[in-house]
Amino acid sequence: QVQLVESGGGLVQPGGSLRLSCAASGFTAHYYVIGWFRQAPGKEREGVSCISRSVGSTYYADSVKGRFTISRDNAKNTVYLQMHSLKPEDTAVYYCAASTYSYCSTEVPTYDYWGQGTQVTVSS
Repeated sequence: QVQLVESGGGLVQPGGSLRLSCAASGFTAHYYVIGWFRQAPGKEREGVSCISRSVGSTYYADSVKGRFTISRDNAKNTVYLQMHSLKPEDTAVYYCAASTYSYCSTEVPTYDYWGQGTQVTVSS
């Protein structure tokens, strides 16, 4: 059974850091494109970052470039999203997802499997 489980969310002050984890089970994560998405209340789900299969090429949305880093630990079958210099506008539910596409994508319809999400709140 394919499963993605996010963890690591929480409440953090502006300028703080969090590391989100996406633990995969039922499949080998590095054979898939893994993406991180977020959805704020009243807004559409948006792609934040993704990491491609095997080679591990990465992509970041302009809004997080230079502040977020995606990485994976193949031994743990886990993908991470390290977030620094967090801003109130980063507040959202963060989801990880897996895609069989051959390239990194931040388009929601290109992903086949989704986690349940983890809440990130940036507030003083």
